[in-house]
Amino acid sequence: MPRFSNMRTPLAKVRGLGSAHEGTEHFWRQRLTAVSNLFLTTFFVGVLLSLQAGTYADVIATLSHPVVAILLIGMMISVTLHMRIGMQVIIEDYVHDDGLRVVAIGANTFFAAIIAIASVFALLKIAFGA
Repeated sequence: MPRFSNMRTPLAKVRGLGSAHEGTEHFWRQRLTAVSNLFLTTFFVGVLLSLQAGTYADVIATLSHPVVAILLIGMMISVTLHMRIGMQVIIEDYVHDDGLRVVAIGANTFFAAIIAIASVFALLKIAFGA
């Protein structure tokens, strides 16, 4: 299917709006979560390395610290959001049946939400000592 980019109005070209009228929102969300993942997963790896020789009590004490818990919750949310956006782009590019695409995007969203909720719940359970 040929693209007629020259038929768009100058305002639409400036705004970057395509046929879906979303512009580059997915692109920027993916890049923003990628940057946050870089810093947050580096912190996570640092925590893992520092706890490598620690005891169970050391792990619980570290994960119970408010700053560590908040940064790890941020990492969990950022990673699952990044995963959802990336999979949605793949689904939109490679699933050609409209009905199947809607089901796949819905399943992708629910899967990412379940992973994020379960991860945050597990960390909060550790942090609050339940």
